[in-house]
Amino acid sequence: MSVRKIAAALNLSPSTVSLALRNSDKIPPATRERVINQAQRIGYRPNAKLKEVMSQLRLTHIRPVEACFGVVSFYDTLRPWERSEHHARIFNSMQLRATQLGYRLEPLLLRAPGMTYRRFRTILDARGIQGLLSFGSPNIGELFPDELSSYAVVTIGLSIETPLHRVTSHHFNDVTHLLNKVHAMGYRRPGLVLGNYEDGRSSHAYIGAYLGWCEHVFGNAVAPVLRLERVEEEPLVNWLRHHKPDVLVFVHLYDVLDELQRVLKKNRIRVPEDLGVAAVTQIIEGTGLSGMQQNQALMGAWAVELLMARIMNQDFGCPANPRIEMVESRWIDGSSLRVMQ
Repeated sequence: MSVRKIAAALNLSPSTVSLALRNSDKIPPATRERVINQAQRIGYRPNAKLKEVMSQLRLTHIRPVEACFGVVSFYDTLRPWERSEHHARIFNSMQLRATQLGYRLEPLLLRAPGMTYRRFRTILDARGIQGLLSFGSPNIGELFPDELSSYAVVTIGLSIETPLHRVTSHHFNDVTHLLNKVHAMGYRRPGLVLGNYEDGRSSHAYIGAYLGWCEHVFGNAVAPVLRLERVEEEPLVNWLRHHKPDVLVFVHLYDVLDELQRVLKKNRIRVPEDLGVAAVTQIIEGTGLSGMQQNQALMGAWAVELLMARIMNQDFGCPANPRIEMVESRWIDGSSLRVMQ
C-alpha cells in the first residue's frame, strides 16, 4: 500500500501524508491522526529496508526486502518477556516502535541446544539480519560473543560487560529524584535498603546516589545501607529498630514488594504512620507504594531507534565509543508516604 493511496483516500497531497507518517510538527495533530489511522486500516508499513539501502547509496540491482531485527538474550528461553512483566513491557514497546519504522522483530535463541555462534551467524546472514536487540543476561558481567561482532547491537541494561550501545534506566537520577521528593515532604531520616542483585545490575549507582545525596544534605548518611537478597525479616526489622529511619528507601526487584509489606505488617509497623516507604523498582503500579517506576515504554522505543540509527550509519561491531541512553523513571503516587508535620 503506497503513500499515494492513503493520500487519495483522505483527499490529501502525498507530501502531506509523508510528513504525517513521520510525525512532523508541520502537519496539524488531527491530520496526523487521520493519516495514521488510515495507514493502520490498510496495513501500510514503511519499507525500512529501502531506507537502509538508500542510506548506503547502493540501490542498483538490490531487491527490496522487509527489514528485520533479531531479538536475543543470554536467558535460557527464546522469549524472556513471557516470564517477566518488566521484560514484556519493554518488548511490547520495541515491537510497536519497530512496526512504526517498518521493521519486524524475530526472536532468536542464542543458547539453543546444539547452537554454535558460527551457525548463529549463518542464520542471521541467511535472513538478512544486520541488527540485534539484546535483552542482556541474568548474570552480571556477561561477555557478548566475538563471533557476532560484525552486527549492529543495542542491549538493554548493564548486565553485558562488553562495550555496546545500550539503553538503561538512569539509576543515579532515580534515587536522587526520590530523595528530593521525600525530603520536600518533611522526611529527615531516609534509610536505604538495597537488593544485592539490583546493586550489581546498576554498577552501584543506587548506593552512590544515596550516599552522595546524604552527604550533601545532612553531612553524612543517617544509617548504614542494608543489603538484602530478598526481604529477610530479622535483619530488616533489627535495622529499622536500631537506626529508626522515618522513611524506608527500598531499591529492589518488583517481585519482592509484597514480601516487604507482609514483613512490615507482621511486625506491626504501620505505613505511613510509623514509617514512610518509597520504592525504586521496575513496576510499582498496583502495589499501593509510592516511588520511582522504570519507563519501559521509552526504553524499548529508544533501543529500536538507536539500533536503526546505527545501521543507517553503518556502525557495526563493538563500538570504540558506545552510546548509552539513560531513561529516567516515573514517579508513582501511592499511599505509603505522608506529609510530615
